[in-house]
Amino acid sequence: MSQISITANGQSLKVAAQTALPSFLESQQLQRDRVVVEYNGHAVTPQAIDKILLQEGDVLEIVRIVAGG
Repeated sequence: MSQISITANGQSLKVAAQTALPSFLESQQLQRDRVVVEYNGHAVTPQAIDKILLQEGDVLEIVRIVAGG
């Protein structure tokens, strides 16, 4: 299987070509309902996460949601 290069939170990573964003988040031990994702400079709605397949050169910024008082 071929691999592509992406950047996630400033770190260069190799992932399988056509990796779905939810699968990538899971591989990073991140729960999709506990993060906010920016994909190539655009905020991703929770509904759109399922539609994204990672491509060569994509840039992700992933922020964990932390609740507290």
